[in-house]
Amino acid sequence: MFLIFIFVPVYCLGDEPNASESFDPDSFDPAVSQHASVVDRSTLDGKIMCGYQGWFNCDGDGTHLGWIHWARDRKKNFAPGNVTFDLWPDMKEYEADERYQTGFRLPDGSPAEVFSSANRKTVLRHFRWMRDYNIDGAFIQRFANGLTSDSLRLHTDNVLMNASDACEMYGRTFAVMYDLSGINLQKHDKVVEEDWLRLKRELAITESDAYLNHDGKPVVAIWGVGFSDKRSYSLDYCEKLIDWFQAQGVTVMLGVPSYWRDQTRDTMNDPHLHDVLRKADILSPWSVGRYSTPAQATEHGKDVWGKDRQWCDAESIDFLPVVFPGFSWFNLNGDPIDSIPRLKGKFLKSQIIAAKNAGARMIYVAMFDEVDEATAVFKCTNQPPVGDGVHFIDYEGLPSDYYLRMLGAAKAYLHD
Repeated sequence: MFLIFIFVPVYCLGDEPNASESFDPDSFDPAVSQHASVVDRSTLDGKIMCGYQGWFNCDGDGTHLGWIHWARDRKKNFAPGNVTFDLWPDMKEYEADERYQTGFRLPDGSPAEVFSSANRKTVLRHFRWMRDYNIDGAFIQRFANGLTSDSLRLHTDNVLMNASDACEMYGRTFAVMYDLSGINLQKHDKVVEEDWLRLKRELAITESDAYLNHDGKPVVAIWGVGFSDKRSYSLDYCEKLIDWFQAQGVTVMLGVPSYWRDQTRDTMNDPHLHDVLRKADILSPWSVGRYSTPAQATEHGKDVWGKDRQWCDAESIDFLPVVFPGFSWFNLNGDPIDSIPRLKGKFLKSQIIAAKNAGARMIYVAMFDEVDEATAVFKCTNQPPVGDGVHFIDYEGLPSDYYLRMLGAAKAYLHD
């Protein structure tokens, strides 16, 4: 997802949530979580789910796709001047056959390495971390504009099947999320429907014991409904897609703009929008970039999420708010680096508290592995590559698993 609205940070007294309404990430013990039972795959209630991009490729990973989502030019040398992400993964736990050398240098002078989402061992590792830190599972991203490319679709299929296997191994759950951004309906007006039928018939995806169900049906998310920016698909297309999926016996989750209820800012102003959204089984407003400090997140929870949930309750629709740890889009988009600081976890923590105070029974975390926009919560390093013109952010000295532990503690807090 790339639709971002950045608000300039303004730090003020009162940013820290009330301690009596808080939770402590340092209290979470991964050693205990490793023996946790299998999560309940029959409901989204009580879940903390992450978005999983799975879109990183490397030269030499067998896909012949090059340095996708690492480098601006995927076919050229991945080195300073050819980079599109702001947060470097912590590679200490990856084995030799999961490491891909780059043209960057670490502070000690050694070559910097990254991972590939095409590597089965790496996907299994990521979902084992979810088990270790008591994160329930992930929505696996499928970008509609890539489904018409055989090589991209094959990679996406492999990520999905490896995630399915990992969830079965480690007691997690998963569901498919279709991102409509960039879809070309003039050439491929049925690409999403055809892909879902293929996943069911050829890959038997919903037959996995780990596939997420809700209200007795498998969950499918459709992201990108109702945004105000110019898109190649219409609200009518979205409505027909919702109807089609529900006719297939699916629980439909919609990824919608943050201000969908009053149809302002990031949302189209269309009298038919609410009629379309009422068809959803779950609504999940996209929050990345809509606020930038703990105080703003707290107010967003009160003024936006609270009223969103009331609207959803009145329509018998489940409400899934989105939280994110911070944001930086320097290398990809030229925005100021670290434009929404993490504040050593205070920013994410304030949103989790705000979501619970708004009455949320479930939370979507954007994202598990998204280093491009620096919203990742998996293990990232405090010693990224250095050099002239090289700019990365880090975890502000916190342990590389700090945000995973925060989500593990948040799971207990959500149930408290």
